[in-house]
Amino acid sequence: MGIDPAREVLDYATNRGVLAVQAVAETLPFPDNSFDYALSVTTICFVDDATAMLAEAYRVLKPEGELVIGFIDRTSGIGQHYLAHQAENVFYREATFYSAAEVEQLLHDTGFTVPVWVQTLSKTLEETGEIEPLRAGHGQGAFVVVKATRP
Repeated sequence: MGIDPAREVLDYATNRGVLAVQAVAETLPFPDNSFDYALSVTTICFVDDATAMLAEAYRVLKPEGELVIGFIDRTSGIGQHYLAHQAENVFYREATFYSAAEVEQLLHDTGFTVPVWVQTLSKTLEETGEIEPLRAGHGQGAFVVVKATRP
């Protein structure tokens, strides 16, 4: 099940066999306790209200459900590069980049527990020639993934 506010993206997903509905992450059209898992990749920086997005994810997850979020850490070299060129980039112009610490606080504030962190992309984009393996934690890689649990 996927959501997106853009009809074109929904059509693409449907053509690939994905059940998708038109919605935004801050107002999910699903009943409470609907899902075991939720995934949000490079979305948190594009929503209007990250707290509302996480509160909605919490609401639609079942108890012990897991939320996985992938994002560019604002404090990383790549994150700093994106910030420095944000105004000139059509894709990132409207983005709000977060640090891992800020995402962790948002998760805590919305009731999630026990985040597990992994990271990758520790080199600049120009230096990256092959897929870099994941490492535990955050603070060294630009792309960070966190898994948090709804108690």
